[in-house]
Amino acid sequence: MGSSQVQKIAFSFVIFGIVYAVTAPFFLTHQAALLGSIALLVTLWTNEGLPLAVVSLLPIILFPSFDILSTAEVSGNYAKPIIFLFLGGFLLAIAVEKTALHAWIADRVLAIFPNTGRGMIFALIITSGLLSSLLSNTTTALLLLPIALYLSSDVRLKGRFALAIAYGASVGGVLTPIGTPPNLILLGVMEHYGMPIIPFVQWMALVAPLVIMMMVVVGMLLSVGVSHHKVVHEQRATSLNHDQKKVLFLLMGVVLLLFINAPLEPYYSGLDLSEPGILLGAGLALFAPPFSILTWEEDRAKVAYRIMFLFGAGFAIAMAFSETGMAKEIADSLGTITSLPAVVFIGAVALIVTFTTEITSNTALISIMLPILYVVTEQAGMDSTLIMMVATVCASYAFMLPIATPPNAIAMSSGAVDVGTMVRYGIVLNFAGIVLIVLLSKLFWSHWM
Repeated sequence: MGSSQVQKIAFSFVIFGIVYAVTAPFFLTHQAALLGSIALLVTLWTNEGLPLAVVSLLPIILFPSFDILSTAEVSGNYAKPIIFLFLGGFLLAIAVEKTALHAWIADRVLAIFPNTGRGMIFALIITSGLLSSLLSNTTTALLLLPIALYLSSDVRLKGRFALAIAYGASVGGVLTPIGTPPNLILLGVMEHYGMPIIPFVQWMALVAPLVIMMMVVVGMLLSVGVSHHKVVHEQRATSLNHDQKKVLFLLMGVVLLLFINAPLEPYYSGLDLSEPGILLGAGLALFAPPFSILTWEEDRAKVAYRIMFLFGAGFAIAMAFSETGMAKEIADSLGTITSLPAVVFIGAVALIVTFTTEITSNTALISIMLPILYVVTEQAGMDSTLIMMVATVCASYAFMLPIATPPNAIAMSSGAVDVGTMVRYGIVLNFAGIVLIVLLSKLFWSHWM
């Protein structure tokens, strides 16, 4: 262990001590310990003093040690059904990468659009958005960035293309429940409180208008000044190979089954199958004939166990806020805010979450915010599902800073984008996202949830 790592770990425990000492006079001992523990976790996640997976497992030790939750209560959060939904989705994503199906999809989408700056920007945004609804947004950005930089030698275009990949991944990641971690945290928290879980297809129907509008906004903004620049794109993949066809067939089958499974009240009640079971079943089928795309020996290392542990930590934090009464304590202090008009309250939530997630982990933030919002809205008689959905989507819509999301950091690492450029575009998109989310929540989501 190097001295730098020791300093990072020591600093994290100092933060724990400071937060505990400051909050202990105002809260119960175990509540102050919870706030200190969360500060410790967030600091270690941020400064990378320990690997992400290791930090994500620390609640199993910390929470019982401070009498926050029992070991059984904490560890149960690491095996919630929602985590297996993600595992199935991730196995499908690994198969897409392994067979290079994503390259075929990218080629097909790029070929549809004009070979101009604006055409390629929209093509990259849509490709990145669609892929990140199934793959992780980090994986999507890493896979597409080399393609984007290859399209032009113009420095300005390279920067716009890199941002198109990053922003497209963030915009499209919210399209499905498995597209980004905050979405799954929301479903897990809803399950904890006994709320009806939003079905996969209903989620997509609710969010699709937002995703489409944000793609248009991002594309129009990034293409200012470069819309008519000519770009040469050479199509590489001409047809699907046998393995790609099998994966595409399985993906189409999963989508069809999810649609059949989704209720359409009052006309159709759906099949009432377990969505985690559907996704996990499809993922496991990839190991067996007739697919035989994945092998345990070769592909097990590609499974993002660290992200699964991160989900578990997020669920554990959310449960701790609820079970210790911490959420109610904070909610009571925020009670006066609920007297504001509903649209103003929703706007305030969207604004706070969007700009806070620029500087902190969106998974940790949403894990803390959702239990508080649930208690606040329940006490005020507001629509808890609606408000929590707004916060969750806003947690993924941070466009200003490289540290806000992994795609932003990846775009910055390309050398084609500087911080000033990202901030200028990002602040416009942050406010555009807030306005669109608030409007949709009032005009559309509130009638269909």
